Amino acid sequence: MSGRAFVEFVGVEKAFAGKPVLRGMDLAIGKGEILYIIGTSGVGKSVTIKHLVGFLPIDKGEIWFDGQRVDRLDERGFYPVRRRVGMVFQNATLFDAMTLTENVALPLRKHQGLGWKAALADARRRLAQVYLADFADRYPAELSDGMRKRAAIARTLTLAPEVVLFDEPTTGLDPVNARRIDRLIRELSRTLGVTAVVVSHDLPSIMSVADRVAFLYQGRVHALATPAELAASADPIVQQFIAGRSSGPMETPGF
Repeated sequence: MSGRAFVEFVGVEKAFAGKPVLRGMDLAIGKGEILYIIGTSGVGKSVTIKHLVGFLPIDKGEIWFDGQRVDRLDERGFYPVRRRVGMVFQNATLFDAMTLTENVALPLRKHQGLGWKAALADARRRLAQVYLADFADRYPAELSDGMRKRAAIARTLTLAPEVVLFDEPTTGLDPVNARRIDRLIRELSRTLGVTAVVVSHDLPSIMSVADRVAFLYQGRVHALATPAELAASADPIVQQFIAGRSSGPMETPGF
């Protein structure tokens, strides 16, 4: 990465019930980058991205977004940040009683004040971006998990975010649907210029999609590298994670 960081964590610390999770984490993310955050369960991956949008306060350190320090903002102060930073949760969180179009139209109604006709038209355009135009009038229960996750991505895109945070986007999906989500993340970055920060355990996704990978270990960024560099690393801790071995020093308390 060259130039000023678009998103930056400086010495970030976070503990729960006195047990530290992040222990002075430093991480800089470039604009338009696809960065994957990996590591064992409980190491602080999801905690990290929740800090950026103020869902969890940090205990110590600094968080910067586009040149603005955001960790000191109050709830109201985070509103403009959350308009620029979208988040796709592990579960699609769609409303079962609404069609996909109606689900995607909701943020347009709430945050942009569009009438239903205009909101529905824009929602259909967003669904087309995630290859769901033919399913726009279906209900979530009628669709696969992969389709529901793509619909959730379309809903996030309605406010044209500059950064999208993905929390385990391929968890629970079969390999075919998981690779569809992978291609979609890369396409959004390349065609819309979206900065993507992805929390994942999915090694095929990590190795095929990421520009860089941040490997968290014991509350800090232990390695920051391209997928190829990570795969070739001689670091035994990195290789232990890639190989899927759970014994020895990789064991960490989870939250």
